[in-house]
Amino acid sequence: MANQQEQTSRQNPDQTAPVSVEPRRQDSDRPLDHNPPDFLLSVRLKYVKLGYHYLISKAIYLLLVPLLGISSAHLSALTARDLAQLWDQLRFNLITVVLCSTIMVFLVTLYFMTLPRKVYLVDFACYKPDDSACHKSDPARICTHETFMERSELTNVFTKENLAFQQRILERSGLGQRTYVPEAVLQVPPNRCMAEARAEAEAIMFGAVDQLLAKTGVKAKDIGILVVNCSVFNPTPLLSAMIVNHYKLRGNVNHNFYALVVSLESITLNWYFGNDRSMLVSNCLFRMGGAAILLSNRSSDRRRSKYQLIHTVRTHKSADDKSYNCAFQQEDDKKMIGVSLSKDLMAVAGEALKTNITTLGPLVLPMSEQLLFFATLVMKKVQKNLELTDWHSEPSRMTLYRFGNTSSSSLWYELAYSEAKGRIRKGDRTWQIGFGSGFKCNSAVWKALRTIDPAKEKNPWMDKIHEFPVHVPKAVSIGSTKK
Repeated sequence: MANQQEQTSRQNPDQTAPVSVEPRRQDSDRPLDHNPPDFLLSVRLKYVKLGYHYLISKAIYLLLVPLLGISSAHLSALTARDLAQLWDQLRFNLITVVLCSTIMVFLVTLYFMTLPRKVYLVDFACYKPDDSACHKSDPARICTHETFMERSELTNVFTKENLAFQQRILERSGLGQRTYVPEAVLQVPPNRCMAEARAEAEAIMFGAVDQLLAKTGVKAKDIGILVVNCSVFNPTPLLSAMIVNHYKLRGNVNHNFYALVVSLESITLNWYFGNDRSMLVSNCLFRMGGAAILLSNRSSDRRRSKYQLIHTVRTHKSADDKSYNCAFQQEDDKKMIGVSLSKDLMAVAGEALKTNITTLGPLVLPMSEQLLFFATLVMKKVQKNLELTDWHSEPSRMTLYRFGNTSSSSLWYELAYSEAKGRIRKGDRTWQIGFGSGFKCNSAVWKALRTIDPAKEKNPWMDKIHEFPVHVPKAVSIGSTKK
């Protein structure tokens, strides 16, 4: 059900660097594991309590179902004579009948009014430049390992030792030879300016949204809610204003309209040209990319939607100084801005992950496994890592290889990979989990409403999906890697 981080590249300094994991299936050709995960002795039971609080808060609905079932069974057993006798008893007590009917109508109305509205994921689209061109109108350029090192050396900014350091990181990053960076970063000298940064953001956002609107047939005027997130690029006017202006969206939030979520990673102004090694790591791992997602809470959209949102859990660790400082944007001693990644990052991420899973567990596990899960924590058994196979982590590893770390949009490239491979079947549950500075760990659980047919899909993997998965070595030698 879950995935554990294997790459430091999945960590994003500001927004989530997500992992998308496919559910275990009952098929004989896929691994199945009924054992719930164990955690370190340091896991706090208050997070388990929080998860069970979420579960118990829905208990009223769980209790009403059997009561209604019992009542229905009892009523179905009544004969015509029984009903006649009941009517004779009640017709002389009109007040009782009216009162009981009013209470029943009130309770039924209250039940349906307090039910949370279901959220559907209609469809999504991921940005991918035209590889045949990388046209002049699109700022994206393919960045091979050799190109990365060549341009880094030509800037005459990095010391010889730090060039070697970046090469070692890149060789072990898990990135392939066809990730994308903006042309402005590859120019000599680099052309890092606001105009280029805007052009990069527009290409990503408009490219993904155009594709999404074409796939769904939804018109821009039908979008009533817009949410945009990016790692550290925050221009004025905002990215959301750029989308509103381009598509002439509504100026207010409305009910019964679609919600558009746009997630991207911008590189142009965030590429670090300095010699602080804690800030150089980001250059080697992060690449440009983005996704657009269309959400709806209208029941009429269920039939054509791909997924339904089941649970979300957000874990925030900023109260802890070590967590707060592990990914920090700041200036180096030469006043060059970069994002510093501390050595505590992996430990902080692990602790945030444990907290998040402990809260999420009671919400998604079957009752039998919930009891075992809770007993395991109470008895403080020894930790075990999440028991995953290469099959579970394949979408994450292949996304890193093909597109690099594109911040919070990575999880949508991963889900697109799973769809392109024909892995998504009706009823499957997918866990998306991401990390971000602060430190944050967020989870979303989606249920597939239909089986996804790869032949009908248009996503960034379809033209080359037959080439994946590929073997990703722990280290490659730059200069001998094939393009």
